[in-house]
Amino acid sequence: MEDLDRVDNHDEAVEEKPKMKHKGKHDKPKPWDDPNIDHWKIEKFDPTWNDSGMLEVSSFSTLFPQYREKYLQEVWPIVKGALKGYGISCELNLVEGSMTVSTTRKTRDPYIIVKARDLIKLLSRSVPAPQAIKILNDEVQCDIIKIGSLVHNKERFVKRRQNLIGRDSTTLKAIEILTGCYVLVQGNTVAAMGSFKGLKQVRRIIEDCMHNKKHPIYHIKELMIKRELEKNPELANESWDRYLPKFKKKNVKRKKVKSKEKKPYTPFPPPQQPSKIDLQLESGEYFLSDKKKSAKKWQEKQEKQAEKTAESKRKREAAFVPPKEPTKLDSNKSEDDKNDLATMTKSLKEKSVKFGKQNVIENVNPETFIASSEPPSKKSKRSKS
Repeated sequence: MEDLDRVDNHDEAVEEKPKMKHKGKHDKPKPWDDPNIDHWKIEKFDPTWNDSGMLEVSSFSTLFPQYREKYLQEVWPIVKGALKGYGISCELNLVEGSMTVSTTRKTRDPYIIVKARDLIKLLSRSVPAPQAIKILNDEVQCDIIKIGSLVHNKERFVKRRQNLIGRDSTTLKAIEILTGCYVLVQGNTVAAMGSFKGLKQVRRIIEDCMHNKKHPIYHIKELMIKRELEKNPELANESWDRYLPKFKKKNVKRKKVKSKEKKPYTPFPPPQQPSKIDLQLESGEYFLSDKKKSAKKWQEKQEKQAEKTAESKRKREAAFVPPKEPTKLDSNKSEDDKNDLATMTKSLKEKSVKFGKQNVIENVNPETFIASSEPPSKKSKRSKS
């Protein structure tokens, strides 16, 4: 018991002691803890930061399509001059259809080789050389979005890609203005250049369009509203959901695909269709001479031509056929009246005949039909009559 009390007293003493903060070299104030420093600012590379240069040679290569060969030959001196300023060597191989960039002893910036790799990628994706060279700046990034594998149906792919471009490229221009990025749609890829924030927006717009989740126009409306909301400093720490439009997807009625009726399974193969020679043997044409065959073909051709000429002549003459002249109204009326009177008299006669038959049936005496013991005499009949 005493041991337990000691343990409890020891625990209470430990709890009462304040936790002392451990002081060490990691607790010292850092120069980057200053709130006035912008940590997101990208500083320009200074060659003095890496005087010794690169220890290993790094290189990247990419293929380009054949239709870009002529343009790349014309522009290659400009690309070579731009990369030479950063200490990067480049090579254009027309035999293999590839472009290669690699570091040299003069290279100081370790990240510039990645930028050079992006440059040759953009050039292979039909981006103009003056625009592609801007990727060498630290503020500009690039993203190549593959859209070919997002839609499997070719017709749908072409239609959705056209929705992304818009009429006269208006939708694409609006996306470029609102995101601050350069966007180029080429074949099965979309090349975009700009800031990280803009590239993220562009990728979202393109993927939603290709997956048919949301039309680019709706994204453009949202971006325009967000741009206006950014101007108001009071809304900086508030949610913008109530200001943004909510687009509901409507269920559009689509044509139902007619399912083909499955034929009953038969293990036997279908009967062999008669060949051309079999048909000729059946009709007797096979035994005809070449002269008779050509004469028969010529005759069939003449018959078809005669039918076509007759049809065309009938169509031409149809325009000159005079329309039927309308008859006078009075004559029509008199004929209609006569027809009406005839039908009325006929119906009245039928009704009178029916009525007479009914009266005869009603006036019949049932006693006359009862069989009597004596047969009726001829005299009685005459007297009755």
